[in-house]
This record gives sequence, structure tokens and C-alpha cells, in this order.
Amino acid sequence: MAPPPTVQATLQSSLLAAVSNILAQAITAYKKNEAVTIDWVPVFQFVLFAVVSTPPNFLWQDFLESTFPAHPTPPPSKSSPGSSKEKDKDKDKSPSSSSSPPKLSLTNTIIKFVLDQTVGAALNTLLFSTFTRSLRYAMLHAPRITNLPAAAKYWSSPNAVDFRVVDFAVVWEEAKAEFWSLMIAAAKLWPAVSLINFTLVKSVQGRNLVGALAGVVWGVYVSLAMGG
Repeated sequence: MAPPPTVQATLQSSLLAAVSNILAQAITAYKKNEAVTIDWVPVFQFVLFAVVSTPPNFLWQDFLESTFPAHPTPPPSKSSPGSSKEKDKDKDKSPSSSSSPPKLSLTNTIIKFVLDQTVGAALNTLLFSTFTRSLRYAMLHAPRITNLPAAAKYWSSPNAVDFRVVDFAVVWEEAKAEFWSLMIAAAKLWPAVSLINFTLVKSVQGRNLVGALAGVVWGVYVSLAMGG
């Protein structure tokens, strides 16, 4: 039995989040002319963010599509009873016309695009900033771990993530301080991704996959900006 679409989307996004941070670390090592050794702690942090952020984003995209469908079914045309025979004749002549897919709704597409790039973008930016900064502070004591089994053992330890030491007031101020710089940086990538999704990709699952693939590029950028 296949897992629910939300679970599938979360697994895809988590895997691609790990790839993005690994690529960022490899790029950093290349720039410094050093051997590539992966620190699995920031990889874990990116994966954990994907686990937390993917379900609400999936539901957000599902809400947008169900509220403003890309291909709404046209309402049945009103006609007089006497014209029913003519309609039957027309159907017999062109059976394929009734099965033609609905056209793309330009109005709904614009509404979804605007909502996604304003409300959705703002909430995602704040979620990213507050969660990742909180997690970094909660794991401030974490050592550099380049061995994957050792990293898995560390992650499963009870004190690996300690949110008790996080000053959330500081986190919130830092998130607000970097909000517009992240929004401007995101505007170079995500509007194009959103436009492709809303015009060419029909399913929410497909849109999530496209977003996750674009997220690899975004994840590399953010990882480099955050120092790996």
C-alpha cells in the first residue's frame, strides 16, 4: 500500500534537502581547496526542517488548487427544452468535443501566483528563519561529525537537540532582521518555479516535486550564506 501523498512529498523533500546541504559543503570545500568531508549535523538540520515544513506547504498548495482550480469545469449551458434534440445530434456528430479538457483559468492562476508569492512566501521565510535559527542554537554544542553512523547515534541521544537553551526573543529579532534580504533573494528563483507549477504542472504532488527540486538550488544558496 502506497503511503499518503503528504508522506511521499515529505520523503522526497527530506532527501533533496540532504542533497542540497551536501552539495553546499562540497562547494565550500572546493572553494577552499580542501578535501570534501561532510559534516552530518547541518545535513540533519536541513532534513528536519524539510520534515517540519513540507506537510503545511503541501496542504497550502492543495488549498490553493481546490479553491482556485487551474482547469475549472465550465457550468452547464442553459437551453430551452426544445433544443435538447439538436444537442443530441451535435453530440452524435462530435463525440470528442464533450471530452475536451477545460481551459486553463488565467484568473485563478494569477490569484494563486499572487497568494503564493506574498502570503506563502512570507510565512515560509519566517518559518525557515525561526526554525533553523532555533535549531542551530539548540544544537550549538554539537560537534562536527563526519561519520554517518556516529551522527545517527548522536541524533538519537536525548540531549542532541535542547530547545531549553534557546532564547526565542533573540531568534525572532534575527528572523525579522534577515526577512527582507531572504525575500529578495527568494524572488530571484521562486516566482519562476511558482509560475511553472501553476501553468504546466497539474497535480499538487507534481508541484511539490518541482518545488523540492528547485529547493535543492535554494538550499545550496542558503547553506552557503549560512556558512555551510
